[in-house]
Amino acid sequence: MLVTSALISGLGLGSMYGLLALGFYITYSVSNTVNFSQGSSMMLGAVFAYAFTVTLGWPLALAVLASLLLCALYGIVVEWVAIRPFARRGSNAWLMATVAIGIVADNLVLFTFGKEPRGFPMPGALTGSFQVFGVGVSPLQIAIPIAGLAMAGLLHAFSRRTRLGKALLAVVQNRDAASLMGINVGLAISAAFAVSTVFAGAAGMLIAPLFNVHSDMGTLFGLKAFAVAILGGITSAWGVMLAGLLFGVIEALVTALLGSSYTQIVTFTLVIVALALRPNGLFGRAGVKKV
Repeated sequence: MLVTSALISGLGLGSMYGLLALGFYITYSVSNTVNFSQGSSMMLGAVFAYAFTVTLGWPLALAVLASLLLCALYGIVVEWVAIRPFARRGSNAWLMATVAIGIVADNLVLFTFGKEPRGFPMPGALTGSFQVFGVGVSPLQIAIPIAGLAMAGLLHAFSRRTRLGKALLAVVQNRDAASLMGINVGLAISAAFAVSTVFAGAAGMLIAPLFNVHSDMGTLFGLKAFAVAILGGITSAWGVMLAGLLFGVIEALVTALLGSSYTQIVTFTLVIVALALRPNGLFGRAGVKKV
């Protein structure tokens, strides 16, 4: 029963890591950069949803839509302020700039939202529980992995089977050629960052009823999500999502069987070992270099 409970909670947790890691996949696939404030994007999704539903009393559907739009706007701001100025000059300073803008966002929320963790009310349709192999499971715990896998599937289909998706992937391969083909490179990169933060915001809203909402809730999630993105192979949407599920399940099993004191030690040690054996990730492929 303990293992079953850990597996169920691990799948939900892993889906959150996968959704956040998909944001890293999107921006890397289009711009060859990543947003290290992705954890802050997750936090903003949860905070916006709490503010709209609990503080202002908006209907849930409207609150979700408004929260995702604000997360998308945050992603565009990150790209304009912390990525574009440095990438244009060929500088890697965007690495630190995205970390810095995430810290700024966290502290702005700390000063405006407050430092006290707040419980997010469970949506009425997802209340209650049912038995799975003798373990009580809430509908939300089942909905989270389903939502995560569905979003990964949609993203994979969009990037591989639609003209627009292929056009976005072409940007990182050859920006000049993409521009000559009529692709607005700047707009494509901004759109990628907007979508990546929408994924993170969605993860924050999904997990908010299970965790307290507070200003630094996304910090550790963001770090683990980046590890998941590298572990899965950052060039593969399915690989990233599957790596997230695997990471979440292992983390939950270690916590249940050995205790929380060993969770980070064991999981990150396994990440190091896996990358030592497969440097391109579990599902990634080595890049082809022309000489």
